[in-house]
Amino acid sequence: MAMTDISPPSRFQLARKAFVKQGFGSPLAAAISVIVFAILVYIAWTFLDWAVFRAVWSEENVGMCDEHAGACWSVIDARHRLILFGTYPFEEHWRSTLAAVAIVLTVLISCLPQMWQAKRLAVLWGAGFATYYLLMEGSLLGLQQVTTDGWGGLSLTLFLFAAVVLLGMPMGLGFALMRRSDMPVVRWFAMIIIDTVRSLPLVTTLFTAAVVVPLLLPDWLEGDKIWRVIIAFALFFAAYQAEVFRGGFQAIPKGQFEAGKALGISYWSIMGRIVLPQVFRHALPSTINMVVVTFKETAIVTIIGFFDILASGKTAFGTAAWAPYYIEVFFFVAAIYWVFIFSLGQYGEYLKGRMALAAH
Repeated sequence: MAMTDISPPSRFQLARKAFVKQGFGSPLAAAISVIVFAILVYIAWTFLDWAVFRAVWSEENVGMCDEHAGACWSVIDARHRLILFGTYPFEEHWRSTLAAVAIVLTVLISCLPQMWQAKRLAVLWGAGFATYYLLMEGSLLGLQQVTTDGWGGLSLTLFLFAAVVLLGMPMGLGFALMRRSDMPVVRWFAMIIIDTVRSLPLVTTLFTAAVVVPLLLPDWLEGDKIWRVIIAFALFFAAYQAEVFRGGFQAIPKGQFEAGKALGISYWSIMGRIVLPQVFRHALPSTINMVVVTFKETAIVTIIGFFDILASGKTAFGTAAWAPYYIEVFFFVAAIYWVFIFSLGQYGEYLKGRMALAAH
């Protein structure tokens, strides 16, 4: 008798079976499912009708915006440079574009497993930040000088995000290790720093760095405002990330560390080869959440005088002619945020899958 090859059901088949069972398992469930589906279809159709079918797309047809009940995407066509580049000089937008591309490429290359070594990442990010600064500032390349007060738009948002995470992540790990130290002075110092920073709102921390610190320091020591803001933002990120790492440490049995000491392995070898890989795996979901939140919180720099992409978007409809079309501008900015945040989330899922395989 021939054997029949019975393959397991696919993920789609399992999902479809679960949907049918839960959504149409009883007359009441079926009725609710139909009503919810009808509402979703109505909402989707209404949105498409407004955003696509009755929309005005080009700046040349801006006069038709008042006649149509749909979206006026003409505001994006006319003001996209202001949204994407902020107050950066119009003739130099190509520099801001290349600077943003440099940051994005640096992030993408950093995501490759072949680059996951401290020296390689240090060289890569050093080159990435140097390229960004040379392009945006310009004077060292013989271009028109643009001070940090004139930086803005998407390139500033990306730069702030990358700099804060890159500085804040090792700071957070350092605080977490200090908080677990056997030396009371080191442990209490870390606790005071972490708890103090976490007790303050982010806007207060940034305002202090931007406005108060220059009043307390001599001119030669105060530095540029953008660097003070980045350091303060990174410290805020590090305080929360330290608690994320601390949770990862607590998930690891103490016996592993004690076994390493019994075998004569040094403290840093135990940490680097045994403990930290497990800490990163346990802390990964919360770390991805922290990174996503940080990307969104870069918009707070508007309060202290920087024009990130959200502030630039608000400026785009700041005139009487474009004021009625603020919804379209916010949709455009939200779409940009969604692309980056969705990409971060997907990369986080990839890392979780990779670490799960490595654990087995």
